Amino acid sequence: MTKQITLTLALVFAICSYGQKMKVQKGDFSFIKGQKEINVEFVYDNVTINKDKLTNEAYIKEKSANLEKKAKGKGEAWAKQWMASRNLVFEPKFLELMNKYVNKKGQKVDFSEENLEAKYTLLVEAVWIYPGYNVGFMKQGAKLTSKLTFVETANRDNILLDINAKNAPGDKFGGSYSNADRIGESYAKTGKTLAGMILKKAF
Repeated sequence: MTKQITLTLALVFAICSYGQKMKVQKGDFSFIKGQKEINVEFVYDNVTINKDKLTNEAYIKEKSANLEKKAKGKGEAWAKQWMASRNLVFEPKFLELMNKYVNKKGQKVDFSEENLEAKYTLLVEAVWIYPGYNVGFMKQGAKLTSKLTFVETANRDNILLDINAKNAPGDKFGGSYSNADRIGESYAKTGKTLAGMILKKAF
């Protein structure tokens, strides 16, 4: 029985990690070595959502309207929570895992927001978000496709490294009923995977 449980857990973790792909489009990691801090900015300007790739505005309108049919004010409340999730969930999860893993082997590089004194800036641009769902017996984790671009802080046209990060899976073990939590795990996975690439290629 114990062996069966172990194999089941291994399969679950394998499924959760499957699909995370990062590909360098331009540049290399050499500029990171010797840096003590890197500024981070999160971008959502052109994000699309769900399998039908709605704009953020269209997604909010559609979701809010459906919730309003169930209870007055529910759609508006959800819309506020959805936008707040960026600052409260998505971004902190990325930074938490990024810093945890990039400094795991004794490296001292601090990735943080609003640090314009840092020589380089990492732009984390959301390209596509699939929130997933959990309705008890049926559930599917979130996915995040993003563009990770390192630029010179004082000259944003100077791109040092450009990475496409496709389909980062996101869900908590056992599942989560919160869209924000699932997407937050996708951001966490992206941060962890990028940290691993940095450790492997920059140091």
